[in-house]
Amino acid sequence: MKANRTYAGISEQYSKIDTSKIVLIPVPYDGTSTWQKGADKGPEAFLEASENMELYDIETQTEVYKEGIYLAETVTENRSSGAMVDAVHQITKQYINRNKFVTLVGGEHSISIGSIRAFNECYNNLTVLHIDAHADLRKEYDETSFNHACAMYEASQNTNLVQVGIRSMDISETRVMNSEKVFFAHEMATNEYWIDEVIDLLTDNVFISFDLDAFDPSILPSTGTPEPGGLFWYETLDFLRRVFEEKNVVGFDIVELCPNEHEKSSDFIAAKLYYKMLSYKFYTNDNEDENDFIEEHQKDKDSPFSKLSKFKNELED
Repeated sequence: MKANRTYAGISEQYSKIDTSKIVLIPVPYDGTSTWQKGADKGPEAFLEASENMELYDIETQTEVYKEGIYLAETVTENRSSGAMVDAVHQITKQYINRNKFVTLVGGEHSISIGSIRAFNECYNNLTVLHIDAHADLRKEYDETSFNHACAMYEASQNTNLVQVGIRSMDISETRVMNSEKVFFAHEMATNEYWIDEVIDLLTDNVFISFDLDAFDPSILPSTGTPEPGGLFWYETLDFLRRVFEEKNVVGFDIVELCPNEHEKSSDFIAAKLYYKMLSYKFYTNDNEDENDFIEEHQKDKDSPFSKLSKFKNELED
């Protein structure tokens, strides 16, 4: 990463750690991917695209970067996937404990093992909302449990895991999968109520792990293992907006951008997705002090999440 770089080129006023509400952690790791390599180049392509993106969100009529977005030091640990997971776990937890809204960009999906572990240690009754083409539920793959194909196994054992968009898996994963909390892409295509059904399964505190191959490759081809039959842009935004409105999203990661120098639209979609998710988060919570908001939902705190419905009402009007 470039020295003294800020997210999206924002000014120092909005990028200091002490005053920023949001932290972005780049994790350029690609040690276990099994088909197209290049996810380690994802964070740089994401940041470059972000620097060329308009920072006014038309839908919410906000400029969320003014909440402050601190670009954290890149996680460069690559001695092994296990060492990388440990490093991600530690740095993620460090920023959660500083009452920041923590986000990560990868890198392959194995980085999520560390981020989910940190959030699960800090928040009660956590749901992991896993949006992906692949189930990622193998207990071990290629002689390690810290493989991209194992990204959700630990979450399946320790959190309320809800999976959306799945359309590729190994038969062995059926023994781990909770089929009542999995939304297969072919079923979603004919179920107009799938968003409502997903939200009904979520607990109050939600961490989102978004693998970009959840998108249909016709709109985002630059990912390690593209699969036909994926999500499209506006249905994805409709879904995410509802989740942010109705639940307390405590953080998220975006993974598996595998940039192609001849195809830049995927980089830009990843950048835009990140900014939209932040816009939804801070628009729905703009009347609360964010530090207090985060603290009250951490473990050993009893206050329930009080939803704001202003955004939904405006959309319905």
